[in-house]
Amino acid sequence: MKLFNDFMWFLKGITVFALVGESGTGKSFRAKLLAQKYGIDAIIDDGLLIQDDKIVAGHSAKREQTFLAAVRVAVFDDKQHRDEIARSLQKLNLKKILILGTSEKMVNKIAMRLQLPAPSKIIKIEDIATQEEIDMAIRSRRIEGKHVIPVPSLEIKRNYPKIFYDSIRIKLSQKKKPITGNNTKVYEKSVVRPEFSKKGRISISEAALTQMVMHCVTEFDSAIRIKKLTIKTDAHGYRLIITIDVPFGTQLAGKIHNMQKYIIENIERYTGILIEEVSIIVDKISQ
Repeated sequence: MKLFNDFMWFLKGITVFALVGESGTGKSFRAKLLAQKYGIDAIIDDGLLIQDDKIVAGHSAKREQTFLAAVRVAVFDDKQHRDEIARSLQKLNLKKILILGTSEKMVNKIAMRLQLPAPSKIIKIEDIATQEEIDMAIRSRRIEGKHVIPVPSLEIKRNYPKIFYDSIRIKLSQKKKPITGNNTKVYEKSVVRPEFSKKGRISISEAALTQMVMHCVTEFDSAIRIKKLTIKTDAHGYRLIITIDVPFGTQLAGKIHNMQKYIIENIERYTGILIEEVSIIVDKISQ
């Protein structure tokens, strides 16, 4: 099915770009400038499809009351939400689209869920912003709880008046001077303060995540025993290393692959967190 979707988009001539960076590093702030540089028609950002400074479809993750709910919206966890975006994408005559995300896995997941081909060009926030600019964006996010949506304030006031905070205007000088008029274009972005940023960030404890993994493994196959579980976290998500004993006669390759998929899909579905990797070590084959 994925190959068929990729082929259909290939026939339409659409190219998917991605902008990747940790949360709060200024992706939404720079999305419009990046779109202009590459001639990109539309942007997928935090649950929204944006084209020509307008919200075409979807709803913003920044309207959610909790951080986990916001993550689920951003990765289009809800079928009705992603179907709405997918239908709009089918109707629009797009040639290039930009997806924003915190990791390559996230932007690939969004592309797959929206029935788009995988991004052919992935740009990191460090490639288009200085470390000083990134640090300033992070401070604004952590201290003041400020988020950016790359559309004019009128769009946000109309759709999400309760979270609107301020607007920013950026002047961009064009390299090629037009025949008439000046060579400066002004982009307006909206600054919002979501409810979840006021209440603080919600995280999953290692104890809770361990219980969920054990439950998933038992549910998948009660004969498999977990001997050790190591949880590592980074800016992009969680990495799990699971050491197990399996019964004799188990078809290891297929079984392990299916169990990895089962753990990732269930934990991401019910928590909204991103599982970057599940490594499984078979320690013993028991009789």
